[in-house]
Amino acid sequence: MNCFLLLALLFQFTLSVDVDLAVFNLSVTDRSGRPVPGLTPNNFRILEDGAEQQIRIFEPEDSPATVGLVIDNSGSMVKKRAETVKAANAFVAAVHPQDEVFIVNFNRRTWFGLPASMPFTSSVQQLRTSLLTTGAEGTTALYDAVQAGLKHLEKGTRQRKALVVLSDGGDNASLTTLDEIRRTAAQSSATIYAIGLYDRNERNRQPEVLRDLARSTGGRAYFPTRSVALHEVWRDIAGDLRGQYTIAFASNNGSHDGSFRNVKITAVDNRGRPLEVRTRAGYTAPVPN
Repeated sequence: MNCFLLLALLFQFTLSVDVDLAVFNLSVTDRSGRPVPGLTPNNFRILEDGAEQQIRIFEPEDSPATVGLVIDNSGSMVKKRAETVKAANAFVAAVHPQDEVFIVNFNRRTWFGLPASMPFTSSVQQLRTSLLTTGAEGTTALYDAVQAGLKHLEKGTRQRKALVVLSDGGDNASLTTLDEIRRTAAQSSATIYAIGLYDRNERNRQPEVLRDLARSTGGRAYFPTRSVALHEVWRDIAGDLRGQYTIAFASNNGSHDGSFRNVKITAVDNRGRPLEVRTRAGYTAPVPN
């Protein structure tokens, strides 16, 4: 059996039975910003609150993921709807063929884009059909939609998880608060990518919210100004996801105290030269059941 396949199978099993494993998705680039493929556990070092940790599980790049598309369908998106769907279709075509993908639509309410009997799909045609079956109207419940997406990711079978959020960042209809989303994101291993799409004179826009959610999870925030740029953004996110590594470790600190643990992960190439690692800043320790 291929050694990477064996590691992936072990990874799936171990995470299902060991709740104390901390999981990190990593984007690794060289000094020119190019993704670095072919790294092994020996290329990485993990420090938790200054204490070195041992890698328990390692998943190489180009492994499948569970991915949610959270798409703003409020009234402010009416003029941008066609280009949004076109660009999202480009993303769907570029993801890993074994990815589990779902869609969360929102305006003043939140609903899933796939049929009720289909929580996830790898079918490009099904995703394209789902993207085309809604319009844009109403107010904006962004926080409710992101919370729903993070919760739905937990049902996925892939250990690498991500949300791609397309919105202006504003919210005027949610029951969920921004602080609640931040807490949920901190307890998740998911990477959030945000695409801010709005007009300059749009009063409801909140780009700092999108930046904050992306930065805190090791993702990126994009603010394209042209439809061509939006198309490129979706493709860039798909490429970033396929280039990620996933690492899991069991902390030397066995305290179940619910505290936030700061984690620093570094990497070097095969010549010992430092690489850039983008990931979340840490994780929340478990609490006693």
